[in-house]
Amino acid sequence: MSIPASHPLRVELNDEVHARPPEALAPPCRISHIALIPPEGAPRDQALAAVQDLARRHGAPPPEAGAAHYSADLGPYRLKWERHTEFSRFMVIVRGVAADPFSTTAFNVLPADWIEALPGRVIAAQHVALVPDDSAPLDLAALSARYFAGNHLIGAEVSGGRATAITDFRIQADGFSRFLLLDRGTGERQAGRIVQRLLEIDTYRVMALLAFPLARELSPVLAAHERELAAVADALVNCGENDEPVLLDRLTRLAAETESGEARNRYRFSAAAAYYEIVQRRIDDLREGRIEGMQTVREFTERRLAPAMNTCLAMAQRQEMLSQRVARATQLLSTRVDLTRERQNQALLASMDRRARQQLRLQQTVEGLSVAAITYYVVGLIAYAAKALSDTRLPIRDDVVTGLAVPLVALLVYSATRRVRRRMEREDT
Repeated sequence: MSIPASHPLRVELNDEVHARPPEALAPPCRISHIALIPPEGAPRDQALAAVQDLARRHGAPPPEAGAAHYSADLGPYRLKWERHTEFSRFMVIVRGVAADPFSTTAFNVLPADWIEALPGRVIAAQHVALVPDDSAPLDLAALSARYFAGNHLIGAEVSGGRATAITDFRIQADGFSRFLLLDRGTGERQAGRIVQRLLEIDTYRVMALLAFPLARELSPVLAAHERELAAVADALVNCGENDEPVLLDRLTRLAAETESGEARNRYRFSAAAAYYEIVQRRIDDLREGRIEGMQTVREFTERRLAPAMNTCLAMAQRQEMLSQRVARATQLLSTRVDLTRERQNQALLASMDRRARQQLRLQQTVEGLSVAAITYYVVGLIAYAAKALSDTRLPIRDDVVTGLAVPLVALLVYSATRRVRRRMEREDT
């Protein structure tokens, strides 16, 4: 039995949930992880090219062109690479640990020239030591002094008490943060999931905080824009018609600056909110259990990261509200300008109407003068003709003929002028 043809994206979408699975990890082992933000405007395939080069050096099949993730056993170590929207992640796994699990890290096995050629800047880097738990009581002071430079420790029992995760969330002298994971019988897949969650919490925590400096820089800018909007709104209350164009220009400039800033910052604030949500979900997945005398990852995050994210959220909302207020003020002032223009147009039309009536009266006056002038000249011609006829001894009195011709000629000229004007009016309509 056959089924209808599959959608072109069916297999790709189905396999997406299986992509980038956690690495299977068995203690003891060392893991090094680094996240790089590529240079602005750099090709997206630079990190992929670096992975392909490393695979070829070890004689392993390289990732295909356009790949977004890769995992392979390269002999001395295992490499996992993932490309995300804003950064690329490299994870190196080496079996076994020394007496000091952070003295020789997994990152040390990578070729030095390859590391120096990696594209981008480091946004997060961590060393993880996955070691069996010897069931001895935790000496937090000794662990802090030995592995974490005496810093205050953060951690908890995770995955229902199957392991203990300890860190200080600080960058050590080598540029890496450190995580110590004491395993008490987790499976390889479960250990891999725990390590991946810890690394993602630390990485996405930093990625979320990229918006925090922007929020602090934006605060005085928004304050200045809000003062400008308030000044324009106050001036708008009692402004005259001559002031409206100046206020509209100020509002238009303010609206352009506000919209430009919101367009530049919208992605960063939205990305911060998305990263923060991932951090919270990964903390939930850890299923932390409190260890006496140590702050949990959730508590540390809520105390340090949550206020910063609230600041970013408040700044994003403040920017959006300012944009809306500027838009309302601009609309209000535009309405006033339209009303002013309407009044000016009405006044102009009234003035034009008065001028048209004056023109009509002047035209009628000119028409009357024209009738009189034409009548005068026509009657003059008739008078010459009548005088010439009277000299021929005909019984004609030239003065009588001239007198009788005046009203008749005037009537004819007036009638002709009216017909011409009516014909012109019909043509205009």
